[in-house]
Amino acid sequence: MTDTIEMIHEDNLPGDEHKLDPQPEFMPRYPGSGRLKGKVAVVTGADSGIGRAVAVLFAREGADVAIAYLCEHEDAAKTQKLVEQEGARALVFAGDLGDKAVCQDLIDRTIGAFGRLDIIINNAGEQHPDKAIEDITEEQLKRTFQTNIYSMFFVVQAAMPHLREGAAIVNCTSVTMYQGSKELLDYSSTKGAITAFTRSLSENLIEKGIRVNAVAPGPIWTPLNPFGGASKEKLAHFGESTPMGRPGQPNEVAPCFLFLACEDSSYMSGQVLHPNGGMVVGS
Repeated sequence: MTDTIEMIHEDNLPGDEHKLDPQPEFMPRYPGSGRLKGKVAVVTGADSGIGRAVAVLFAREGADVAIAYLCEHEDAAKTQKLVEQEGARALVFAGDLGDKAVCQDLIDRTIGAFGRLDIIINNAGEQHPDKAIEDITEEQLKRTFQTNIYSMFFVVQAAMPHLREGAAIVNCTSVTMYQGSKELLDYSSTKGAITAFTRSLSENLIEKGIRVNAVAPGPIWTPLNPFGGASKEKLAHFGESTPMGRPGQPNEVAPCFLFLACEDSSYMSGQVLHPNGGMVVGS
């Protein structure tokens, strides 16, 4: 584990899941079926939220998991415990994935611990609400792009020497890429970049037998929004605008990542799944 990282934001991010009330639902809803038996997965942002739900589900399906996160040590320790309770091995790695050297270290430690790498889940992200474009500072703009899209380039670059035919990469984009978000100009812009990255990387790696897909969640109850990622006004009615009238839970999103990571989706690449409460968006 790298040293504790001190992050200074204009809000309370990154947030701590153990402080949320109500607690997000992250445990898988069904028994495992060995769909990832013998596989090794790196899951970024796996301390909490969607990343935690993915890590635990992957462990239930037989994968060993590298849990990458920024500095939420208590949450990451819980994710590690949950993964190990499913009978899988867990590597816990703290670091700022906006730094290329840190991403290289993550992959090196994963290979050192498990000896192989089969799946990359690029999930780590941050967002900061601003009512006007003039309010977005240069520092915030750079920070959001570093975390949300630079990290994906860096992680994949570091992983490429270890990925073989049959490997899978799944990126986390967002419904904001398709609908826009007037309070999340920089965040939604990175999500547009992630979707383009997914489609382009798919074309780039398809001849190597490596599939690349993405998931575009709608409003999901994770620490991202309550700890500064959404305005108080938006948070008061979080998820109510979806056709289902509620926010989603992390364990309602994780199965999309599992599907795209395993052989069930062997004829899919360059695609995006949309667990968003029924919002109809362009694909």
